[in-house]
Amino acid sequence: MSRASALTVCVVLAVVMIGVMIGRPTSAGPLRVPDLDGRLVDPLAPAPGVRATVLVFITTDCPIANRYAPEIQRLAAIFTSQGVRFWLVYANPHEPLASIRSHLRQFQYAIPALRDPEHALVRFTKVTVSPEAAVVDQSGVLSYRGRIDDRWVNIGRDRPSPTHSDLAEALKATLDGKPVAQTATPAVGCILADFLR
Repeated sequence: MSRASALTVCVVLAVVMIGVMIGRPTSAGPLRVPDLDGRLVDPLAPAPGVRATVLVFITTDCPIANRYAPEIQRLAAIFTSQGVRFWLVYANPHEPLASIRSHLRQFQYAIPALRDPEHALVRFTKVTVSPEAAVVDQSGVLSYRGRIDDRWVNIGRDRPSPTHSDLAEALKATLDGKPVAQTATPAVGCILADFLR
C-alpha cells in the first residue's frame, strides 16, 4: 500500500471514529461529590438492584423547583421500587448546609441529597437549570436530560397540568432496555451557571 493510500485510510478511519463518538451517549467514570455530612459519594456507582439513577438538580430558592417537589417525590415513590435510585443535587455551591437541611424538611423530601460545589455532575449531565433531571442507566450512560414534564411553558407561564411526563417516559424506556425517544428536552427554571459567577 502506498503512503498516500495509507494516509487516506487513516483519515477515513478518523472521520468514522469521530462520527461514532459524537453519536455515542455520554458515560461517567467515578464522580465523587459531597453528601450533607461531607462524605464523598459517587451517585452513579453500581449497586445491587439499581437499574437506573436519577439526578434531580434543584436549588432552595427556585420557585419552579419548589413547585415540583410533590411531583419529584411522587416519581421517586413510583420508580424506587422498580430499581431506580433518586438523588437530589443541590447545585448552588454557596448554599449553606443549614439552608439545604431546612429545605429538605420544609418540602418533606425523603430522597437523599448531595451537593455539587464544583459542578462536576452539572458538567457530566449538561443540565442548565433548576429543576432539571438526568437519567443514567446501570452501565453509566446518560440516557436522558431535561425537564420533569412540560407543565412549565416559559418563566411565569405554566399549564394547569402537563401534557408530557418526560422524566417518567425516559425512565420507563430505560427500565425496558429501549432507547429513550427524546434524550434531551428543554427545561424551564433558574439558571445554574449564575452560581459560578
